[in-house]
Amino acid sequence: MSDIGARLDRIHSVGGCLMRAAYAGFAALYLLGCAAAGIGHAPILGMVFIAAVANAAAVSGRRLLLWAAAAGALSAFGTLYFGTAVRPELAAPSLFAEIGGLLIVLARVVWKAHRDRLVPLAVLLGAAVLATPLRWSLIAAALFTAPLGITVAVALGVGLYLRALDARRARSLAAARRDERLELARDLHDFVAHHVTGIVVQAQAARFTAQSGAAQTQEQLDRMLGEIEKAGTEALTSMRRMVGLLRDAQNVNAPDGEALPSGGAGTRPVGGLAQLEELVEGFAHPPAGLTLEPGLGTLPPEVAASAHRVVQEALTNVRKHAADAASVRVSLARVGGDVEVAVRDDGRGRGGRRLPSGGFGLTGLAERVGALGGRLHAGPRPEGGWEVVARLPVPDG
Repeated sequence: MSDIGARLDRIHSVGGCLMRAAYAGFAALYLLGCAAAGIGHAPILGMVFIAAVANAAAVSGRRLLLWAAAAGALSAFGTLYFGTAVRPELAAPSLFAEIGGLLIVLARVVWKAHRDRLVPLAVLLGAAVLATPLRWSLIAAALFTAPLGITVAVALGVGLYLRALDARRARSLAAARRDERLELARDLHDFVAHHVTGIVVQAQAARFTAQSGAAQTQEQLDRMLGEIEKAGTEALTSMRRMVGLLRDAQNVNAPDGEALPSGGAGTRPVGGLAQLEELVEGFAHPPAGLTLEPGLGTLPPEVAASAHRVVQEALTNVRKHAADAASVRVSLARVGGDVEVAVRDDGRGRGGRRLPSGGFGLTGLAERVGALGGRLHAGPRPEGGWEVVARLPVPDG
């Protein structure tokens, strides 16, 4: 599988943990100061407790919805209690921490919550924020409701924006996997068509020989049947190795109004080693060289096509992100029972290399290589440059 997605996920996770820790530390110090200033004043300490719950919900890593419901309900109850029974001092500073925590929780709920729970929690949290000035007076509520309404709208907008980014990324990943499955399906059609054609030709030759009355020796008959058996076995092997991924293609739907390609488009040439040599020879900026291990042998068609696809995607990425590279080395070699396909460049990043943001070519490659039982690595080289390395298992026989 590709290492880039996992590495970025780790970076984002560490960054999120650091931000939560920093916010939690700041909020804790602020609320401790509020509590120290409010010693002996029960209403102020009660508001500090409510603010502490709101900020704990803001930095919660698990059970966000439960924390959000508790913070919103407690804040609303605090407003009802302090606004009617006890009116705390106007200078209770913990209220600002409470509002900030609730706004963060609101944005996170809009971002992460399922649709069936999104609206009730958003209404509860938004109402709790808008009602906080009632703890002071009706005049304060009239003055601060409009500014608080703007902050609530901003929190809703941030949450919706992050939710839309996640949805777009999920659609892009699904589209990349769907496209790769369609590519695999076309390859599977070509593989099977090739082998079945060989079976038909051998069968027709056997029938023609039998109908002509020519005598056949046992060795000739055994050879013809053996070739038919070999072609059938190769076809079944190709199907067995690729159809596992295609089984769940029905769960990946095309966007509304978009039609999937039909099977009447005709066949296309399968990318093999011959096409791979043409591909590398035609890559001139920067120049690319191909090294094929002498003992590579004949590769199964699905392995050869996948190797071609890996090199094609890697060279495309070199052209996009390594304009300063002086050369690219493409190699195919046997490593144990696998074939290793490697594309390495010597770019230093001055030509605009950057981490992938909008493309999902490597995601599709990981899907294809994983379907064959292999592994895909993409990342920087210790000596500089970039590499894409795929290990493709080759079945015995």
